[in-house]
Amino acid sequence: MNKDLEKLLFNPIRLKIISFLISVDKSSFKSLSKISGATKGNLSIQIKKLNEAGYIKIKKSFNNNYPNTTCSITIKGKNSFKLFFKELQLYKNNQR
Repeated sequence: MNKDLEKLLFNPIRLKIISFLISVDKSSFKSLSKISGATKGNLSIQIKKLNEAGYIKIKKSFNNNYPNTTCSITIKGKNSFKLFFKELQLYKNNQR
């Protein structure tokens, strides 16, 4: 398994984020917080890591003077998740 991919997606919070984003067009920070169960600070760090890897895009804006952060998965993120999942399945099947 690719060590960088493994290191990035074996983190439960990042895996929840990517798993959720692959099924929706985009998501708010608040929704990701609910889905992941992470604190705001931890979630912020985890989405930053995914963004730096090119797996997600982060868009920051303001709505009625309130900050609004939305995230969406990139093509690289989709492909990486699919590869990660495929490699997990192969690993599982080889353990039998």
